[in-house]
Amino acid sequence: MTARTGHGTRLRVDMIACDGRGLCAEVLPELITLDDWGFPIIAAGPVPPELQGQAGEAVRLCPKLALRLEPCSYNAPTTR
Repeated sequence: MTARTGHGTRLRVDMIACDGRGLCAEVLPELITLDDWGFPIIAAGPVPPELQGQAGEAVRLCPKLALRLEPCSYNAPTTR
């Protein structure tokens, strides 16, 4: 198995700005869960290509503008 380097996006949350409404987890439950107080826990790693649209929608709908997508580099395993 080898690794391939790629570029994508990842979700980040500004915990100071966030007020724990949980809308992001409703839009993108595949990558965002909520803690006991309703604040988001974001899955590590890049956003999969098939979830980019939902991730963008979660960012757009955040009432406190606490969620954002940022560029990232990653190593993805490949098989031969």
